[in-house]
Amino acid sequence: SGSSNPDLATKIAEKLKKRIYFPCTQFADGEIRVQIPVSLRKQNVYIIQSTSPDTNKHILELFLMADAVKRASGKEVTLVIPYFGYSRQDRKDQPRVPISSALISRLLKVSGADRIVTVDIHSDQQQGFFDGPWDNLYASYVLLPAIKQLKIPDLVIVSPDKGGTMRANAYAKRIQAEGIAVVYKERDVHLRNISKALDVIGDVEGKNCIIVDDIIDTGGTILNAVNLLIQRGAKKVFVSSTHGLFSNNAIQKLHDSAIEKIIITDSIYIEGMKFTNKFKIVSVSKLLSETIKRIENGTPLSAGLFD
Repeated sequence: SGSSNPDLATKIAEKLKKRIYFPCTQFADGEIRVQIPVSLRKQNVYIIQSTSPDTNKHILELFLMADAVKRASGKEVTLVIPYFGYSRQDRKDQPRVPISSALISRLLKVSGADRIVTVDIHSDQQQGFFDGPWDNLYASYVLLPAIKQLKIPDLVIVSPDKGGTMRANAYAKRIQAEGIAVVYKERDVHLRNISKALDVIGDVEGKNCIIVDDIIDTGGTILNAVNLLIQRGAKKVFVSSTHGLFSNNAIQKLHDSAIEKIIITDSIYIEGMKFTNKFKIVSVSKLLSETIKRIENGTPLSAGLFD
């Protein structure tokens, strides 16, 4: 594992009853050094690393670890990337911009990766950027049970934008919610993190709402949606999200908001970050350890895991 999420990597290793190694250190000038302390010859190797902040450092660690494993005659290199950074840069939405997620995916292949495993990748089409198997897992495996434990009556599932409508539909069916709603928003094309919620499509008056999303970054999209839902008559608003980046004091802003509860996974670890009692964190370690086990045994992931 790299240095991005040692707690999650350790949990996965414990569930698999395997030893884990952290081979990344730094030279005095800041250059990353990777040396794996055991022989990997003819072994299947799983590298666990979220490319979360410090994003660029963690991506470079991933490149170097994959290269080190390949050069050590590892048999098959699987990159387990719970949160895949740069996944929001998946298309040319402005003139003279790169498709960053496509480039990162190609570089992972060049570095030596044979397979990629992610959790709730931001854009499904990104799987086509990589020349090899790419298993994208659904965090609903751990988020839905946590939502059900809240026992929320009169529940409506809300997507904070039209892109998340399929996710909202899937959650509504599994929870047997009363319906879904979609927040219509407008995003500033020059400021990727700034958006404005304009209207709600769907009936939320007198209902309890839970917003389901894949990423919380600055929290602006979520907070705009929460305020709009309350204006439209929602009784209580909850939030469920897979990846919590929490940039720019987002935790405090979310804590101070009208949100009742925020459920997130441990796909991202940010050192020194302290959560208030408004946050509930559920682990994806069981999901990922079971996936690794099935890949190793040649068992289909869909059978019993996501059905």
